[in-house]
Amino acid sequence: MAYFFPTASHTFNEYLLVPGYTSLECRPENVSLRTPLVRYRKGVEEPAMHLNVPMVSAVMQAVSGDKLAIALAQEGGVSFIYGSQSIEEEAAMVARVKSYKAGFVRSDSNIAPEATLADVLALHAATGHSTVAVTEDGTADGKLLGIVTSRDYRVSRMTGDEKVATFMTPLEKLVTAPEGTSLKEANDIIWDHKLNALPIVSKDGRLVSFVFRKDYDQHKAKPNELLDEHKRFVVGAGINTRDYAERVPALVEAGVDVIVIDSSEGYNERQKITLSWIREHYGDTVKVGAGNVIDADGFRFLADCGADFVKVGIGGGSICITRETKGIGRGQATALIEVAQARDEYFKETGIYVPVCSDGGIVHDHHITLALAMGADFVMLGRYFARFDESPSQKVNVNGTLMKEYWGEGSNRARNWQCYDLGNSKRLSFEEGVDSYVPYAGPLSDNVQLTLAKVRSTMSNCGALTIPELQEKARLTLVSSVSIVEGGAHDVVLKSTNQPV
Repeated sequence: MAYFFPTASHTFNEYLLVPGYTSLECRPENVSLRTPLVRYRKGVEEPAMHLNVPMVSAVMQAVSGDKLAIALAQEGGVSFIYGSQSIEEEAAMVARVKSYKAGFVRSDSNIAPEATLADVLALHAATGHSTVAVTEDGTADGKLLGIVTSRDYRVSRMTGDEKVATFMTPLEKLVTAPEGTSLKEANDIIWDHKLNALPIVSKDGRLVSFVFRKDYDQHKAKPNELLDEHKRFVVGAGINTRDYAERVPALVEAGVDVIVIDSSEGYNERQKITLSWIREHYGDTVKVGAGNVIDADGFRFLADCGADFVKVGIGGGSICITRETKGIGRGQATALIEVAQARDEYFKETGIYVPVCSDGGIVHDHHITLALAMGADFVMLGRYFARFDESPSQKVNVNGTLMKEYWGEGSNRARNWQCYDLGNSKRLSFEEGVDSYVPYAGPLSDNVQLTLAKVRSTMSNCGALTIPELQEKARLTLVSSVSIVEGGAHDVVLKSTNQPV
């Protein structure tokens, strides 16, 4: 006879935190959200990798491209570049992230001198960058002839047919620096000459990169930036259990910092084989997470296989219909609580702490705090990040409301059979995800800062200044359906809509 779990499974929305004693020190500005990303011997050593904020982005086409990876690393989190693309394309995304923040930025806005103002405006619309390098052949590493910025032209007084060569700032009027200039020296030149951008030029006159004033200012304004030992952004990438022998070496060569096996269900031999291959060829130098699982047995299996972190969750994502189509899954809160307990038991037995990532089920900002209190070391988010400017999807107008496209990896649009298939057919037999829209929410930074402000405030209310302290002190209560209704606005007429709630 089948085994029946003795209790119902619950979601985050069925729980509330009960405040604890709050000392004078328990203020949001004193809360640290630093958390381990990979396994380590707790109490003996520091983790090889950590997050400055407990947020990572999902391995999804509509979420984790290189632009979002850069934006999230600036806030202290990590993106996992989606693996449902060619090996070359994924490695190129990783390489772009790693090359972005060394301070020396390879130009992605380049134009030839015979191009027109109209071409400059089109390029600006495509990239969003106002500094355009003018090179002999219009490439990023061509011979530098000048630059064009918004100060070089007036759209209202020009026709658009003017050649770039006639209004650009020519090379002889530019301040440049030779290849080999250090970042400190480059920033000193920028400040001494009051520049916004400093071109770095090779001995033969070719453009190598730019150093921007805004990057220095931005770095100072982003104390939580997650950087590697070379002061480059930290970035992750997703792999599958099919072409890992070709994909992993390409990602490592591109500079990836951490990898995760992207699979809808991780309690299987293919994950063990994949993890074994990585350990055989790279030892512990390549950090790799695994999942997804929803119970203690699944966690123990992946931890014993050598996973650096374990993802928890099946069917809880907003675009996931696995529970509907296959009848497999578990309430995210219940799954997370059981896996976190298994993680703690594993630590007591082995001395090794394997971080747990809660993946899916986050609807409201306070669900992140609930997930952390229930034992998650960090959370993986898809819909949350898909709403922002930096996600790869298109912004569209739907009935007068700005939206962004958002589709699941198990949808026909993504065609990610490697993530969901358990057979040999290289196609999806049926969909486990939907194609949808999410309300457009603007830039990532503003939204993440607001979300984390709520997390820090709630932790303060619980008397906790760190995530481990929250997990130790948190008190959680199940709530009834009536309590959930009571928790929102009710029995009033909202001024914004004149509708009763």
